[in-house]
Amino acid sequence: MHDETGLEAEVRELSDVVEALLADQGGCEWNRSQTHESLVTYLVEECAELVEAIEDGTVDDRREELGDVLYQVVLHAAIAARASDGAFDLADVVRDVRLKTVRRHPHVFGGEAAADVEDIVRLWSAAKAVEKASRSSAYDGVPRGLPALSRAQKLEGRRVAAGAPRAIGRAAGADADAEIVWGRDLLEVVDRAGRDGIDAERALRRAVREREALLRAVEPRRDGA
Repeated sequence: MHDETGLEAEVRELSDVVEALLADQGGCEWNRSQTHESLVTYLVEECAELVEAIEDGTVDDRREELGDVLYQVVLHAAIAARASDGAFDLADVVRDVRLKTVRRHPHVFGGEAAADVEDIVRLWSAAKAVEKASRSSAYDGVPRGLPALSRAQKLEGRRVAAGAPRAIGRAAGADADAEIVWGRDLLEVVDRAGRDGIDAERALRRAVREREALLRAVEPRRDGA
């Protein structure tokens, strides 16, 4: 564990390492050629590896993968700072998330009181609603880049919170090809998982890992034994 000074020093040193990689003189050509867009693939991979470490790894695995995700954040911030408009830097990113976290926990940093977790969620949702008041739809802000199962459950959760009716049937003019029919059937299963309080994405990951373990258990050995 590090004290506050040690933490600040470690973050600064990591930031300095990234700056050195991006430097015009003596830096890394590969890093200098990267953009926010070109790094998306790596960010997705690092986040997936972190999820795997959390669900199926050791403490050391989690520590390593958290570091890899942090590196991506620092790199993106450094790229933004080097842009011609100097959009933002790492300090801006840290400041914004700190202030947002404080705003969304008024029972800790403000004058609100929370009797239980339900109260905490209510206060958090109310604070977020104020921040997102400009949104025109209850479904705004659900990232299109989420895995389909996660996005489906997120949209369904928004629908339930808004008290909106279920979307029954298909979109007007949609062709009833085999693929979309399969998709609709899967959505019904995902909705059922939500009603049962199950994270569909995590449930499928667990089932896939179980299947992989079973497949590996019966796989012929390749060492000739």
